[in-house]
Amino acid sequence: MELKEIMKQRREFLSLTQQDLAEMAEVGVATIKDIERGKGNPALNTIMKILEVLGIEIEYKIRQTI
Repeated sequence: MELKEIMKQRREFLSLTQQDLAEMAEVGVATIKDIERGKGNPALNTIMKILEVLGIEIEYKIRQTI
């Protein structure tokens, strides 16, 4: 499942509109719409704000190369 699908499902589960989520995460509503449509290229800190509001954790993995 892609991030856009996870975000939308969680937002709807929490009964939040895109506007509600944007206000709570302090980002533009256009950003939320773009992410849910799979458009745009939001900054990592923007995604982190949104996921925090939604109660979703993201895991970082650093791949080592030789």
